[in-house]
Amino acid sequence: MFDVAVICLVITALLAYVNHRFVHLPSAIGVMAIALALSLVLVILNALGVGGLHHYETQLLKQIDFQEVVLKGMLSILLFAAALEVDISKLRSYWWHVGALAVLGTVASTLLIGFVLWWALPLLHLNLSLPWCLIFGALISPTDPVAVAGIIRSAGAPEAQNTVISGESLFNDGIGVVLFTLLLGMVAGGHGPSWSHGLELLGREAGGGIVYGLVLGYVTYRLLRSIDNYQVETLITLAAVLGGYALARQLHVSGPLAMVSAGLVVGNRGRQFGMSDTTRHHHDMFWELLDWMLNAVLFVLIGLEFTAVSFSPQVLAVSGLMIVVTLAARLLCAGLPVGLLRRFFRLPQGSWLVLTWGGLRGAISVALALSLPAGENRDLVLAMTYYIVVFSILVQGLSIGKVVRRMAPRPQTEGS
Repeated sequence: MFDVAVICLVITALLAYVNHRFVHLPSAIGVMAIALALSLVLVILNALGVGGLHHYETQLLKQIDFQEVVLKGMLSILLFAAALEVDISKLRSYWWHVGALAVLGTVASTLLIGFVLWWALPLLHLNLSLPWCLIFGALISPTDPVAVAGIIRSAGAPEAQNTVISGESLFNDGIGVVLFTLLLGMVAGGHGPSWSHGLELLGREAGGGIVYGLVLGYVTYRLLRSIDNYQVETLITLAAVLGGYALARQLHVSGPLAMVSAGLVVGNRGRQFGMSDTTRHHHDMFWELLDWMLNAVLFVLIGLEFTAVSFSPQVLAVSGLMIVVTLAARLLCAGLPVGLLRRFFRLPQGSWLVLTWGGLRGAISVALALSLPAGENRDLVLAMTYYIVVFSILVQGLSIGKVVRRMAPRPQTEGS
């Protein structure tokens, strides 16, 4: 496994260099686009009879457990790093708004996408049972905080928009994972959905994860406050993330929500009252660099995973349809409420479009799809998920800056 990690790191470094030197796209998008292009070239060469490099790539990917790497490894660090940068005093002003979008919006989107897919598949001579369609809805509905945070921030969104979109993406991820786990457990157990069981699991996993994360963050803050040594304090935060995430899984509470909660506490109270200026500087630099490197590796892996995705006219057709459906679900479950209740959400005009188009899907959805039991159902769900994620990152990610700038309020001219 060490050799595989080294190879992935070397590939990522080379692609990051090529992107920075020649392509000039945002780092995460650039390395993914180059990796995707390379995978496509290798697939074409393999079809022409030159299959050596394609075979090597396939064998390399088989040695990578995407679920283990992302959901049990990188995710804890990336969520914590993203939460560190959220100003909790600003988030507090939009607490109910973020909560409603994260919980109600994710549940509604899961149901909408799942039922539309169940209705549409027979028209394309494909088949998935309703529970499997709902599983797809659960894994594709949450926006990916890893993809959203940096891209929205670099797009120059107004402060209020940035707070709501980043906050929602941090929390709806945990809700989506809980829904996915619940639905997959029902399919594996062979029994139908139970609202009481679902609500109980949602409360225990989501509520327990938030409470556990707040406790973990507070304990970490007290440890940071008791000493003044930036090496030790940075090590404490890293240990809290990795150890805390592992313990959350043992306690059967939501690890993603726990990391978000802990990150909010450490990033605000811990940085303000528990760190000296020197510690704060080194701590922030460490987490910024670690976040950037893991993001780059993660998006390279997404690009390389192209070879694991099934390809056929029917699959492409249903994937194209579901791109439209997921965007429509995002509009109805997030954009429309913000547009209709703009005074309640207290967001600038046009925020409904930014929230809709800025709802990027990313590596978490791909990791959840790859964690499904092997079979035809998994292959179809994985293919749809992959094509939606690629569209989301390449098309939405590259154009969200233009949407933000177009929707930004124009300054009043003198005499107007």
